[in-house]
Amino acid sequence: QVQLVESGGGLVQAGGSLRLSCAASGRTFSRYVMGWFRQVPGKEREFVGAIGSRGTSTYAASVKGRFTISSDNAGNTVYLQMNSLKPEDTAVYYCAIAPSGEDFRSFGQGTQVTVSS
Repeated sequence: QVQLVESGGGLVQAGGSLRLSCAASGRTFSRYVMGWFRQVPGKEREFVGAIGSRGTSTYAASVKGRFTISSDNAGNTVYLQMNSLKPEDTAVYYCAIAPSGEDFRSFGQGTQVTVSS
């Protein structure tokens, strides 16, 4: 079992930056993908981006060029650096893990990001 805990959310003005963290504990995997998702009330959860255990990252078109995903050397913490934030980025942000060949799971409790205009 993997436990994921997100942190770093908050209130920021449009154009500002935030860095979210996702700390992982418990079972480890040699190959995996760590993903970031976000959700606003009444809407489906939206994929934001992901990073593989080999360091390759991918992003949704809506955040590409503004958001960057990275991880620490041990792979225990994944970061989501969010720059040039827009009001439409307001959401609860979640991280999740997809062990090799499996779907994303073990979503954390989420962290609220609010971007004011």
